[in-house]
Amino acid sequence: MSKSLGLAEKLLKFASIIAHCPKPWRVTLFNRILVALDLSPAGQEVLEKGLSLAKVYGASLLLLHVLSAEEEGSPLPIPVNMDEIYPAVGNELTMEVWQQQWQTFEQEGLDTLEKRRQQALALDIECQAEQILGSPGKIICQRAKQDNSDIIVVGHRGRWGLSEILLGSVGNYVFHHAHCCVFVVPTPD
Repeated sequence: MSKSLGLAEKLLKFASIIAHCPKPWRVTLFNRILVALDLSPAGQEVLEKGLSLAKVYGASLLLLHVLSAEEEGSPLPIPVNMDEIYPAVGNELTMEVWQQQWQTFEQEGLDTLEKRRQQALALDIECQAEQILGSPGKIICQRAKQDNSDIIVVGHRGRWGLSEILLGSVGNYVFHHAHCCVFVVPTPD
């Protein structure tokens, strides 16, 4: 009895999570969990929810960071044909600076992923980490399907209504396009 009460208490921690499972999907056990992370401090909160789920279900984790110009803190994209658009002295230097900034951003992603992977391993949770370049929502859904993930844990920054329609939302995209269950963790703006 106390064992099931402990499990119930753990599951109540997820009360603030918006959960969605496609109608034919009835899951009582999660074996593979994909945790979609960005580099923001809110990413740690999303990770903690994923770690908790993995502990409760004895599941393995795939931590995924999608490199994207859309992510806060990424270098602003520079047009490939900048010389044609605005021919000026120093364009090569601008491109070099951008490439250095992008490489720094990419390495920061890898370092953050490894730190978070180590957190999972310290809890005896089987864990892999990947960083992929692309459109976050699409890549998350594709990778979850390839990995046969039972559930995706993703953050949502609080964009609702018109701002979500205009600016988009990775969490919303995943919520509506994933092949498996999705837990959307509300995070601060």
